[in-house]
Amino acid sequence: MDGAIHRAAGPKLMEACRKIGRCPTGSAVLTKAFDLPARYVIHAVGPVWQGGRRGEDELLRSAYRTCLEIAERQKCETIAFPSLSTGAYGYPMPEAARIALAVAQKHLEHGSRPHLIRFVLFGRDACEIFARAAEEILGGD
Repeated sequence: MDGAIHRAAGPKLMEACRKIGRCPTGSAVLTKAFDLPARYVIHAVGPVWQGGRRGEDELLRSAYRTCLEIAERQKCETIAFPSLSTGAYGYPMPEAARIALAVAQKHLEHGSRPHLIRFVLFGRDACEIFARAAEEILGGD
């Protein structure tokens, strides 16, 4: 996903990221969106899956929470997330989906911005996994 965002945003996004430097796992930083149809890109650093015994769950929660905190400070009404860490970083998608949706639900319960949280997923399998996780977390309502 990272590569697709950078290609669509154009070379200025990479320049902005180089100026920021490294970002610790579980955190996030903000840049302009450049050529993307958005105001900002929030760059989250999710954990590499190492079997679940190295604090990966909390690091993933932290990455989502930090993105939402940044979006709130910027007064964003909406935010769109991919499924963090589930691609090249190998995080099991069912676990990642439950974490992502639980963080989103908790944020929305507080009534803060952003008021709309979207998960933009790649493929039918990812959508089905997130739908099952949403049913578990939110119930059948």
